[in-house]
Amino acid sequence: MQTITTPNGETLVVLPLREYENLLDKADIAAADKVKADIAAGRDELVPSEVVDQLLAGENPVKVWRNHRGLTARDLAAKAEISAPYLSEIESGKKEGSLSVMKKIAQVLDLDLDDLA
Repeated sequence: MQTITTPNGETLVVLPLREYENLLDKADIAAADKVKADIAAGRDELVPSEVVDQLLAGENPVKVWRNHRGLTARDLAAKAEISAPYLSEIESGKKEGSLSVMKKIAQVLDLDLDDLA
């Protein structure tokens, strides 16, 4: 390892490529271990590619996540304490849903509100 001081006074470190690559590998492994731990602890989840594809295709996120969670529209509406017709209007894009309703839906679906945007 070698250090170099730039004209601006910044100290740079020069190290062999193999050492640099080992540092990157360790960082990647640590990041992957954190993701695994978050999944195991229930703080995160793996999302199937079908769900991702539907969301990327522009399908309504409430409907996509509701289906993924295995809920009927009637079940989600009841758990979110809203009417089934109101949920239908949200899923069809006729209405956006108030902030308070979207928070309830996100909570029932075990999502962050941003996941429904």
